[in-house]
Amino acid sequence: MDKKTLSRDGTPLAYESTGEGPAVVLVSGAMSTGGTLAPLAVPLSDRFKVLTYDRRGRGESGDTAPYAVEREVEDLAALIEAAGGEACLFGISSGGALVLEAAASGLPVRRVAVYETPFADFSEAGAKERAEYTENLTAALAEERRGDAVELFLRLTGMPDGMIQGARRSPAWAGMEAAAPSLAYDNTVMGDGLIPRERLASITVPVLAVAGGASPEWLQEATRAVAESAPNGSYRNLAGQTHMVDPNALAPVLADYFTP
Repeated sequence: MDKKTLSRDGTPLAYESTGEGPAVVLVSGAMSTGGTLAPLAVPLSDRFKVLTYDRRGRGESGDTAPYAVEREVEDLAALIEAAGGEACLFGISSGGALVLEAAASGLPVRRVAVYETPFADFSEAGAKERAEYTENLTAALAEERRGDAVELFLRLTGMPDGMIQGARRSPAWAGMEAAAPSLAYDNTVMGDGLIPRERLASITVPVLAVAGGASPEWLQEATRAVAESAPNGSYRNLAGQTHMVDPNALAPVLADYFTP
């Protein structure tokens, strides 16, 4: 990240800006940094000024206690200001929940797009699983059991135990443990894990909700419900894509949608 800006509470935010044109800010999900979305920024930068950033508590950005979702909305306000005062927003996974909240908060946003925000309304376990995850994650982080916190998150995503144990032995595990405290932030952004329909109903700008055709059915249904909950929402399904979406499949959809 080659640039810095300050959020309202003084937290430094590291970001990169590529391309020229209308501004688009990309928001990553849990256990991710701005660099995670760099492969998506590349094709978009042909038509837009694209900002990727490290959310607070990750990468090269700072952090200021206590955490609140409102502080992350203020982070986006600072980035939008750095981008020229108005922007489109894209959020992937739990980053989508932050983007939707930012739009509902009335930031100067022209359009919003999200990819598979994992609201649990249509999953078999539903809100019960989210509540158990919240309780166990809170305890693990309070006791400085960062590895256990990461394991809880990976299990929530559906990763098999064998793969989790393999991840624990990998060179990347130390970095994952370092980012573990930010899991509480994403969990807070997701609220009770269910679609905040009343909040989405207050969004006045267009909302595009995108899902992968090869993703679990509950995740596709939740994405469709996000679009249906926004007054000016639309839904798009990308054939063959999963939660780990191919940037080259997603970028053309976003580019067409964000083009004024």
